[in-house]
Amino acid sequence: MKKIVSIAMIGLLALILVNNPYTKYYVLQLKNEAVTVAKPQDSLFLEIESRSIEFEVPPSDAKIDPVWKAIPGYNGLKVDVDASYKKMKDDGEFKEEKLVFKQVKPAVHLKDLPPTAIYKGHPDKPMVSFIINVAWGNEYLSPILATLKKNSVHASFFLEGRWVKQNPELAKMIVDAGHEVGNHSYSHPDMKLISSGKVREEIQKTNDVIKATTGKEVTLLAPPSGSYRDEVVTIAAQENLATVMWSVDTIDWKKPSPDELINRVLGKVHNGALILMHPTDSTAKALDRLIKEIKSKDLEIDTVTELLSEERIIK
Repeated sequence: MKKIVSIAMIGLLALILVNNPYTKYYVLQLKNEAVTVAKPQDSLFLEIESRSIEFEVPPSDAKIDPVWKAIPGYNGLKVDVDASYKKMKDDGEFKEEKLVFKQVKPAVHLKDLPPTAIYKGHPDKPMVSFIINVAWGNEYLSPILATLKKNSVHASFFLEGRWVKQNPELAKMIVDAGHEVGNHSYSHPDMKLISSGKVREEIQKTNDVIKATTGKEVTLLAPPSGSYRDEVVTIAAQENLATVMWSVDTIDWKKPSPDELINRVLGKVHNGALILMHPTDSTAKALDRLIKEIKSKDLEIDTVTELLSEERIIK
C-alpha cells in the first residue's frame, strides 16, 4: 500500500513540475539560450547584419494612377543575413556580390484594387510583353510562332472566340508552343456600345470555347480596338478576368515597313511596356530584329501574367 502511495506521490509531483509556470519559463529560457549560442556572432556576421539595411528595397504597392489606371505592385528586397553569411564565411570578408536577398511582398495587390483597366506593368520591372490580338492573319501565325521559339520568348495571344471555333488547330498550336491565351471577345464588337448582357455573353462564350479547345482557363481580356467603358471592366472582373490595354502600339495593321515598326516601338518602349501587335506581314518580318533590339536594352520579354506579377527581377 505504501509503495502505491509513493508512486502516486511521485506522479503527482511530476505533474506539478511539468505544469508549473516557472518550469515552463525555465525551459523556454534554455531554448532561447540554445538558439542564441547557435547563431554565429563573429565580426563578419555582425557586419552583414549591420549593413543589410543599406541594401534593402521597400516593396511597392499596387495603385490606381490617374493617367495609367491600375499599376501592379512590385516586391521589395531584404538581405537574408544567415544565407549571406554562409556564402561569405569561407572568404572571411564582406562582399556585396555575395549578398543573398529575400523578396518582400507589398501590402496592396492588384486584386485589392477596384476593377480598373491595366495599360502597363510596374515602372521598375525591366520586362515587356507582346499582346498579339488574333481575329485574322492566319498565314502569319506560323512564322511569328517560329520566331518567338527561336528567341525563347513567350507572348500573350488574345483570341477572338469565333476565330478559335473556326481555327481550333491554330489555337492549340499557340498553346502547345507555351504561350498565354486571353479573351478578345467572341465576335469583335465595340464593347463600349453593346449592352451589359451582350458584354457578358461575349466574354463567357469566348472563355468557354478557348477552354473547350485548348484546355486553358482564361484570366485576361483585351477589348477589340481597345474600346470599353467602366462597366465592361467590372463585368470582366466578375468573370475573373483582368482587362488589359497597351502602352506601345506597333500600328502593324497599317502595313509599316519592318524598319518603321521597329523604330516606332523602340522610340516608346519602357519598363513594363505592353506592346500591341497582330499577325501581320509587317510584324512577321520585323519580329526577330525587334526582339533582339528590346533584349539589347536589358529588358526581358514574357507573358502579360508574368509582367503583372509582383515577382522582382534580380539582375
